[in-house]
Amino acid sequence: MLIGLFNNWIVVMLMMIGLYIVIAHGNLIKKIVGLTLFQTSVFIFYISMAKVVGGTAPILADDIIQYSNPLPHALILTAIVVAIATTALALSLVIRIKAAYGSIEEEEIQRQDNQIQADKKERKQA
Repeated sequence: MLIGLFNNWIVVMLMMIGLYIVIAHGNLIKKIVGLTLFQTSVFIFYISMAKVVGGTAPILADDIIQYSNPLPHALILTAIVVAIATTALALSLVIRIKAAYGSIEEEEIQRQDNQIQADKKERKQA
C-alpha cells in the first residue's frame, strides 16, 4: 500500500523541505530556492495524479481502450514557464536589493531599513 503512494511521499518531503528552507533561512537566495523546490513538488503532484495506468496518448486508434488526459500535463508545462519567469524576476530583485543595501540577509536589510526610517523621523522632528 505505501509503495503505491511513493509519488505522494516524495511530494510531501519536497514540500516540507522547501517550506523549511523558506522559513528557516534569512538569505534571500535560499528563500527563492525553497520556493522553487516547493513549486516543483506541486508540479510533480499534479503530473503524478494525471497519470492513467495503462492509458496511452489520445490518438484515435481501434485497439486502444483507455486514454490519458493531456490537459494536466499542458497546464503544468505552462506553470513551469511561469515559475521560471517568477524565479528570474525574484533573482533580479535580489540583485537590486544587494546593490541598494549591500546584503541579501533578511535581518540586515530590515535593520538598515529601520535605521533609515528612524533617521527620517528624526529629521522631521528637527
